[in-house]
Amino acid sequence: MTEVITGETAVDQVAIGAAAAEMAPTSEVVLETHGVNVYYGSNHALHDTSLAFHKGEITALIGPSGCGKSTFLRSLNLMNREIKGCRVEGEIIYDGRNINTREENLYELRRSIGMVFQQPNPFHKTIYENIVFAPKRHGLRGKENLDALVEESLRGAALWDEVKDKLNQSAFSLSGGQQQRLCIARTLAMHPDVILFDEPCSALDPISTLAIEELMQSVVQDRAIVIVTHNMEQASRVSNRTAFFYMGDMVECGQTDQIFQRPKDRRLNDYLTGMFS
Repeated sequence: MTEVITGETAVDQVAIGAAAAEMAPTSEVVLETHGVNVYYGSNHALHDTSLAFHKGEITALIGPSGCGKSTFLRSLNLMNREIKGCRVEGEIIYDGRNINTREENLYELRRSIGMVFQQPNPFHKTIYENIVFAPKRHGLRGKENLDALVEESLRGAALWDEVKDKLNQSAFSLSGGQQQRLCIARTLAMHPDVILFDEPCSALDPISTLAIEELMQSVVQDRAIVIVTHNMEQASRVSNRTAFFYMGDMVECGQTDQIFQRPKDRRLNDYLTGMFS
């Protein structure tokens, strides 16, 4: 027998459907983890962490120092593997496969999951060579193609107008904020699906910090961005989602406005209100 929905019941069903649609993810998951645990020798530094990162969204990882957020970030492109005595368990799913295996080609993986570090780390090369170094190693040839990539990447990093007349100068002739944007341009040159930022503004002045934040928002449309930050104002400004880490646990994750305005876990509330830092 077919059930006919009428009157208030129909209205309720529409309201429920609309609410469910509003709550449902609207973008594809680019990268996700399932039950990730990280050990440094016998120290169990990160506990059973599962998160998903969506195309077109910035996810901020917040929490006090030593809580596991940078450890988790470095797990996402297997950088922890380079730390002696470090062991990562669980699944890290990218491109339909678990990349947390010894067979994963790290060189190829980091084309797709790029990373920008706390301190700017340009190569000891010209501005131009900083951009084309990795693409050339991956087979890109032809001056016209390389020139186009340099301009595209520097424009993407909002740096082209500042450096277009000095591409053959050393990258170290740039200011700290410009060097960080150059490192972002270098990452963009590989057209990654995910960019990981590990406190990218901690060494920068407020004007450079604002430039980096605007840059992240301008390039996120075609990829997922994950940022570790101790700056709560920054997390609230730039991110769509926020995850709070505490003592190795991922305690709470949600839409950024909910995390900051309506925290569910008392530890998160205490952190946001300055009970500890």
